[in-house]
Amino acid sequence: MISTFEVPQAPHCCQLQSFNLNWLQLHNLVQLIEKLPDMSDKTALVTGATGLLGRQVVKAFKRGDWKVTGTGYSRADGSSILRVDLLKQDQVAATLDKVKPRVVVHCAANRFPDMCDKDPRAARAINVEATRMLASLCAARNILLIYISTDYVFPGKPGDAPYEADAKPQPTNLYGQTKLDGEHVVLEEYQKAGKAGLGVVLRVPVLYGDAEVPSESAVNVLMETVWKAQEPGAKIKMDHWALRYPTNTEDVGRVCRDIAAKYLSSKDPSTLPHILQFSSEDRYTKYEICQLFGEIMGLSTAAIEPNTEGNDPNASVQRPYDCHLSTKALKDIGIDVSTQDFSGWWRWNVKAFRK
Repeated sequence: MISTFEVPQAPHCCQLQSFNLNWLQLHNLVQLIEKLPDMSDKTALVTGATGLLGRQVVKAFKRGDWKVTGTGYSRADGSSILRVDLLKQDQVAATLDKVKPRVVVHCAANRFPDMCDKDPRAARAINVEATRMLASLCAARNILLIYISTDYVFPGKPGDAPYEADAKPQPTNLYGQTKLDGEHVVLEEYQKAGKAGLGVVLRVPVLYGDAEVPSESAVNVLMETVWKAQEPGAKIKMDHWALRYPTNTEDVGRVCRDIAAKYLSSKDPSTLPHILQFSSEDRYTKYEICQLFGEIMGLSTAAIEPNTEGNDPNASVQRPYDCHLSTKALKDIGIDVSTQDFSGWWRWNVKAFRK
């Protein structure tokens, strides 16, 4: 038997040259493999894992054979979902050290514009300060952080959309401003730690999908509106001005997983985009969504009247007209941006809303 390093007797010099060439190729291959990032430890942590988006992000990573841990607070059971107060640094640090994730997907947020406006301090605490602390702790541990942001960072003026990832943000309400500030602190903390490229922003529009209660989604809740329109004497005004691009939470979860794989397998993630955007191309007003739901359910929408007046100038929360997000940055790095058909998904899943 010939040992690993024994050169066999060769009747012709060319055989020895061939052996030496193959050995050199093998040596180079080993060096290349050693330089590749280690993706064997596929461990992920998802904040806000009890929420509309967080639940689907957890499922998406599990489907990709990742070991996933979720955190929550008010709805966390302490076993399948860890109960972590994201405003307390010691709890967050202890969780990161226990789970040792390669990637954190930060879904936890106050994402309701009216609630943000009613309690600005609480909104800023979770959307900005908790985000800064999480980013600092993750950067110190070389953890990739995917921060979920919103299309509401843009003004949405008629004729401006679609917005590229590098377009100038200009939020029209406090919610959008706190999420934009959250983007800034993520990028700042990673830049400060010399880890630029491991802090990534992912902007998404209004979301829909499997919800524990309809009020979890500004889209799902419109099914309740259609049912209320069946009550005697009902008269409901519904916005028929602002354009929305409802995007399924399953698709967002898949994109988060693909981003994690892309950035963690990169030799130099700092060369990849720091801000990404994902959106469906399905376009509706809230009134049009109600009309679609009525048609699918076989219910009358006669009591729902279109409101084309736009924002009330006296309203505390001003909503943008059209914040359609361009997905070019994702396409450029080879991420699949396909989405489920809005109408098709609801036709398939509407049984859950029948009464």
